[in-house]
Order: sequence, then C-alpha cells, then structure tokens
Amino acid sequence: MFNFFKKNESETSQTQGQEEKAKSFWKFSFEGLKKTISNTTQSLVNDVVSEVEEEEEFDDFILDDMEDLLIKADLGVNLASSITDKLRKQTKVKPSQIKQFLKEEFTQILKNAGSCDLNMSDEGLNIYFITGVNGAGKTTLIAKLANNFRLSGKKVLLAAGDTFRAAAEEQLDIWAQRAQVDIVRKDGIDSAAVVYDAVKKAQNENYDVLLIDTAGRLHNKHNLMEELNKVKSVIDKLAPESLKESILVLDANTGQNGISQAKLFTEAVNLTSVALTKLDGSAKGGIIIAIAKEFNLPVKLIGVGEKLEDLKLFNPEDFINALFEK
Repeated sequence: MFNFFKKNESETSQTQGQEEKAKSFWKFSFEGLKKTISNTTQSLVNDVVSEVEEEEEFDDFILDDMEDLLIKADLGVNLASSITDKLRKQTKVKPSQIKQFLKEEFTQILKNAGSCDLNMSDEGLNIYFITGVNGAGKTTLIAKLANNFRLSGKKVLLAAGDTFRAAAEEQLDIWAQRAQVDIVRKDGIDSAAVVYDAVKKAQNENYDVLLIDTAGRLHNKHNLMEELNKVKSVIDKLAPESLKESILVLDANTGQNGISQAKLFTEAVNLTSVALTKLDGSAKGGIIIAIAKEFNLPVKLIGVGEKLEDLKLFNPEDFINALFEK
C-alpha cells in the first residue's frame, strides 16, 4: 500500500511538472512581447506621436497627416478616419496628449471585442475549427496548438480536412508526428467525410481536443464557402456542444489584406476569434486592433517564431502596455 501511494505521489508530481511546462509555453514574457512588436510600435505609435505631439493645436493639416500615418501602420481606413474625426470634433485633447489618447482608444477597442481567453472545457471533447487562406501559417499553427495541448496533459487528435491543397495532408501528418499527437488522414476524399470520421473517433476514444484543418483557397469564393459550410454542418450535427472556437488564422504581414480575409471567412462561418501568425518582426501588428474594431473579433493566439513552442496566448493589456512603453 505504501508503494501504491508513493507511485501516485510521483505521478501527481510528474503531471504538475507537465502542466507547469505547458503554462510556460503558453505564456509570453513582457520583454519578449516588446521585442516582438517593436516594429509595430514604431509605425503605429512612435511615428504618429513624433509627428503630432510638438504641435500646439490640432488642425486639418495635422490630422490629415496623422490619418495617413495610421493607415500606413495598417490600422485601416475606417478606423484611422474614426480616430481623427473624433479629434476634429473636440477641443479638450491637445497634441501633447496624443499618446495617452491613442492608448485609451486602442484599449477600449480591444476590450469591446470580447474576452481573449481561449474557450475550453475540462470535461468532454473540445473542437477547434481552424480556417484561413493558404500560406497564412494555418498548418504550423495547428501543430503548435496541438503541442501545447499535449504538454497540458490533453489527448489530442488532428483532422486533415484540407483535401484540396497538394501535400496538405502529408504536411499535417509530419507535424502530428513532431507534436506527438494522433491524426485522421484520408487523402483524396471529401473534407466533410474526413471531419465526420475524426469527430466520431474523438468521441469514441475519449479525446480531449480535436483540431480541424480546412482548405483556404480563395480563387473560387463560392466553393470555399460551400466546403466550409459542409464541414461546419458535420460538427453541428455530431457534436455542436463540443465546438469551442472557430479560429481565423491571419499572417501579420498581410496587413490590410487581413480585413478582406476576415470579411470572407466571417461570411462563410461564424468566427469566434483570430490567431495572428508571424508577428515577430512585423510592422503590421496594428491589424489586431483593426480586426477587433471592424468585426468584434478578439485575437486569442499569436505566433512569435518557428519553433513548436512559439505559440502564445494573446494578452491585450500586455500588448497595449508593450505598444506604448518606450
């Protein structure tokens, strides 16, 4: 009996160690975040502040220049115009206060978009429906997500639902091996059929997490929407209560193209959040704020490097503080 309890204590310690390791992968240090978004800070904050703060009063010329800088920083035409119009209609905020004004505006936009916590239940199956255009980093994000879930002690299954792109299934299979998780792969058949088999397997074999890859071709909008709707219908039929997130994967370097992509996929499926890949070194991180404003979609995950552990949970408070701290 003594050995039994000793074994349980050892297993508990090992599990706690795995959970702590997983938490360290999910979290991102403030200094690491500052370094990652330093180019965005320069374009979205520093360039705007240096252009404006020395002026005595706002006028049309100053605000037009400011609007141009915000647009160039990938904040988007609509949001840039909204911010400068707000300054045009008031007299209290002075150019010397522009940094604090922008900080408050961006903070409120991210807050209004909703919680950035990744939805998950400790009991039962959790399904994550991953969408995005080809080349956005969708497949590698799924692998990183799978790796983090596995390190958290979850039993993870991948569904190779992108049956259109050449070698997509093979690529996901390789990543599944690296992340040490299982995969349902049935090359050459309809993606909805792959997802059907994956959901059934996940339910019958008590998986905690099912990550579903999907096609991202844009040359035929009708076919893309039809395929995504078919896949979503399978989930709605077999396990509607298990669908925790419909995540749009965006490449941070696409900038304003991310707005049009978000519009397209919002029309196709009911998105719940965004994962922003390749944020490290990008000067276009302002898309986080633009997407939040335009679609009320919170960013929940950020990719900050090539390694499996380089996927972090997005913290809006840390993001804003890092963005505005010199």
